[in-house]
Amino acid sequence: MTEKLDQGARDEALSPLKDAGWEMAADRDAITKTFRFDSFVEAFGWMARAAILAEKMNHHPEWFNVYNKVTVTLTTHDAGGLSHLDIELANKMDTLSR
Repeated sequence: MTEKLDQGARDEALSPLKDAGWEMAADRDAITKTFRFDSFVEAFGWMARAAILAEKMNHHPEWFNVYNKVTVTLTTHDAGGLSHLDIELANKMDTLSR
């Protein structure tokens, strides 16, 4: 089972993610970010590529798409909050969006 990040690991991992636009979710132990693209096709293409990465990790995002925006929320339900899987997937999603 994946474990929830302790405070030290959380602080270290979240600092660069916050610089990249990730924020703590207001209502739970999760991070969230809205990605913006030039079109619906670009947003959907990014989602398809991110879905393949998520499936390989067996760690699936909560996300919402409207036209050229995709809002992603990451948390590890089994751990009851943020884990290394969320940090890893957030970094991969950022890389894909570049």
